[in-house]
Amino acid sequence: MPPLRLERHIFLLRSQNPLFKHGDAQLFLAWRDGRVVGRISAQFDELYNAQHEDLTGMFGFLEFEDAPDIVAPLLEAAASWLRAQGRDRMIGPMDFTMNDECGVMVDGFERMPFVKQPWHPPYYGVRCEEAGLEKAVDLFMYELVISDRSKILPVVFKLAERVQKRHKITIRRMSRRSLRRDMDAFAAVYNEAWSDNWGFVPYTKPDLDAYAQEHQLVFDRNWYMVAETEEGETAAVAITVPDINQVLVKMKGRLLPFGWFHFLRKKWIIDRVRVGFLGVKHAYQHTGVAAALYVEHFDTASRTPQKWGEMGWILESNHNMNKAMEAMGGRVVRRFRVYERAL
Repeated sequence: MPPLRLERHIFLLRSQNPLFKHGDAQLFLAWRDGRVVGRISAQFDELYNAQHEDLTGMFGFLEFEDAPDIVAPLLEAAASWLRAQGRDRMIGPMDFTMNDECGVMVDGFERMPFVKQPWHPPYYGVRCEEAGLEKAVDLFMYELVISDRSKILPVVFKLAERVQKRHKITIRRMSRRSLRRDMDAFAAVYNEAWSDNWGFVPYTKPDLDAYAQEHQLVFDRNWYMVAETEEGETAAVAITVPDINQVLVKMKGRLLPFGWFHFLRKKWIIDRVRVGFLGVKHAYQHTGVAAALYVEHFDTASRTPQKWGEMGWILESNHNMNKAMEAMGGRVVRRFRVYERAL
């Protein structure tokens, strides 16, 4: 699934990626006989370190040919750079943070990756563990057929029905014009609801500026939702992204000469979505607003071309969300593993 080359170039630019406002990174290539056989990044994020009160660094962008002597030197290159930056542990892979693509795929190899998902052949996990990496956590992706209401437990509908009547909370759609402002609402929910999660890093203004710009390329009003009280306070947010990978695979990584044609036809090509974020502020978690957003997704699928998708990633330790996915009729179809190593 080739990414759009222009987007990847922009993502790696220090002037464009917000990581470099609160961290730093170094990129490495592995060469053999005049040919590149692997790559890795080493990076640290001061926001992560402040949040977790540690000196953890990260590695990412990990790609390598299937040979027994490539991964270990790549990891040591990253580790050496991180030690020089005063770090005592590294986790990864993540490109560059947990809010970007992360993990090594260890299950679900037969499935085409969704937007912002990595894909790896089965030997990746094997080589990583041979090189001494240890599992830190697994991330789950759930498949949801969001046009099939029969798979939802009845209690979800009961909870959804009382949200507006009892708690005066309504759901509205974001607009392209208001997207940057709504990203502030998203951050307010995310930075509160996710704060206790493994690997959490808060979104800052530069992060949100970049995030809003990135979403302009895939924005579909049907799938970007905000739940608000009568007073206009944000109670919950759901951001679901039409899977642009279905278009990118036809573009073969390039806009020219004909890639733009497929991009302009994306609304007729994309039939699936990635439910990337659905969060509720602590004060409203008793209201059933999450159930209302779930039901809204199923209703939306009944009138749009997108009928199914994947939800996540979700931490294996997030028991409440895993139970909620099961209540929605979801099933785990992919696992991504984040590794760690002491420095």
